[in-house]
Amino acid sequence: MADTQIAMNEDIERVLAAARDSLSDEMVSRLSGTLADAIDLVDRVNRTGLAAAIPALAAMVNNGDLDRLTKLARVYGAAEDALTEDTVARLAETLAESLSLLDRLNRGGAARLVTVLARLESSGALQRIADTMSRMLHKLEEVERLVHAFDAARAETDRRPRAAGGLGGLWKMMRDPETQETLRFLINVGKQLRS
Repeated sequence: MADTQIAMNEDIERVLAAARDSLSDEMVSRLSGTLADAIDLVDRVNRTGLAAAIPALAAMVNNGDLDRLTKLARVYGAAEDALTEDTVARLAETLAESLSLLDRLNRGGAARLVTVLARLESSGALQRIADTMSRMLHKLEEVERLVHAFDAARAETDRRPRAAGGLGGLWKMMRDPETQETLRFLINVGKQLRS
């Protein structure tokens, strides 16, 4: 056993001698600088209380919150990079114009209009107005067709030769089925207007 102990001691002495031989002055200075930086870092971690934050950071890593915060910081950085002076000026101009528009709306009575619209909506009158408007548009189309029919009839009357007059011409016109249907229609219109 003493022989193995001696052999082991000799091996250790050889390893230490090889380490001494391989360490140059430059390597020793770099190792000591790195060790000094590591000790300084540990000292700063202890002074700032960062050690207490390590469990919270670990939880954020496990939950994925730290990853989301990193992505949010990247988005913020990209937005910050994208905001040039020209962009900021345009945004400021748009904001100023929007505020001016709101001011004009407010001075013009938009608040009263909103109040009136709210009352109309709550009473159901707004829906009735919307329904009535739809029917009115349909009726306006009918009125437009009626006006066009009057214009076309006037043009047709102007284009045809004047009536000869007399009972014979009246009788001939009254025998025409289209004339009879037209008179019947006008009589029904008159009845509806009176009722």
